[in-house]
Amino acid sequence: MEDNTKLFEETPVPKALASLAIPTIISQLIVMIYNLADTFFIGQTDDPYKVAACSTAYVLFFMLNALANLFGIGGGSLMSRLLGQKKPDDAKSVSSFSFYGTILVTAIYCIVCYILMEPILKLIGASENTIGFASDYTLWVVVIGGIPATLSIAMSHLLRSEGHGNKASFGLTMGGILNIILDPLFMFVLLPNGQEVIGAAVATMLSNVIALIYYIIVYIKLKDSSVLSASLRRISSGIQYIGEVFSVGFPSALSNVLACVSIMITNSLAASYGDIPVAAMGIVKKVEMLPHNVGTGLCQGMIPLISYNYSSRNYKRMKQTINYARTAGLIFTGFCIVVFEIFAGGISNLFIKEAETVRLTTTFLRIMCLATPLTICNFHMCYTLQAMGKGTESLVLSACRQGLFHIPILFLMNYCFGLYGVIWTQFIADAFTVIVSCIVYRRVLKQEQL
Repeated sequence: MEDNTKLFEETPVPKALASLAIPTIISQLIVMIYNLADTFFIGQTDDPYKVAACSTAYVLFFMLNALANLFGIGGGSLMSRLLGQKKPDDAKSVSSFSFYGTILVTAIYCIVCYILMEPILKLIGASENTIGFASDYTLWVVVIGGIPATLSIAMSHLLRSEGHGNKASFGLTMGGILNIILDPLFMFVLLPNGQEVIGAAVATMLSNVIALIYYIIVYIKLKDSSVLSASLRRISSGIQYIGEVFSVGFPSALSNVLACVSIMITNSLAASYGDIPVAAMGIVKKVEMLPHNVGTGLCQGMIPLISYNYSSRNYKRMKQTINYARTAGLIFTGFCIVVFEIFAGGISNLFIKEAETVRLTTTFLRIMCLATPLTICNFHMCYTLQAMGKGTESLVLSACRQGLFHIPILFLMNYCFGLYGVIWTQFIADAFTVIVSCIVYRRVLKQEQL
């Protein structure tokens, strides 16, 4: 822990933030690439029904992030604060509780998805043309591969909370690279024609299993020199912190859940205009992962620094971390908008050649990318509050972005302006959310006299 304590307390803030955020951003980008890989390789079939099916089923896979964040971000933030308070034994107990809590809630989710798979998929936008493909993807990626996927993400958060940024990111990066390699192997070599969706799903599942094996090996190697723990004996002492874990983890999980609900509603509304808009929307959502994942990686990288220095009352260092992260995020999203506006058509053609899908994807991307700076600002303020342990305030911001604003505005815009009203919704909802976020964020800083 000595080197990591120096990182939290003495290393210049830009360097400390970079050492935690850059590996996280890289792993997020690799995760983005392997999520894009499924859509990219399935798109090579030039079958918009398969692309739409993958986009629909991906919502259920994305929900696994909510379960991982519940214990990964909630437990990780608390562990960093406990380390700042010099309570390593308590941090060990939180680590064990978070590890097994992730397994339990994910198992329940996977069972529900298996039992209610078809009605859930139809509810979120699957049609008669896509339900078979969507069911195949869900079975392998969510039902069979759910626990490895969720536990890998949670363990990476817990590793990062102690300053092991490189180790945390390597596992996700390795899983992403494996998926990129295995996708075409299973889709076009090992499985027969027509089974491309199953091939992509099996590749993703195997990649997550291998990533989990890596994290287990890392935990075993660090057990004598780290607060990371998967000891069954420590679960009982970790349960006493359930309120503090959930106070931070639940807002993060809720944000993912509401995002999933929002995507479900968006897909359902888009499906009323045909399967091709659903396919186009799915491609745009994957492309938008670039600025979103960089922003998320930056925010996740700053959490341990903010949590540790907030608990140790080094507020100057904490505020420097916040400011550097915000500036870097806004600069990158501005760059992405320029690229997307100029090269939207070429980007669309990378995924599919079918003319109508390309046309809609190009238009959708140029509209939806305008919301990215607002989205990153909201992420930044919400993650900062989570790092400080401000569960109630971060819960308010999480609920506002998707629940209070996005979902109601989605129905209103669809009613008033049709399909393109749906496309403009994210920008409008994020604009309202930024206003609320700034008010709540500034109030917290004032109360803390920061």
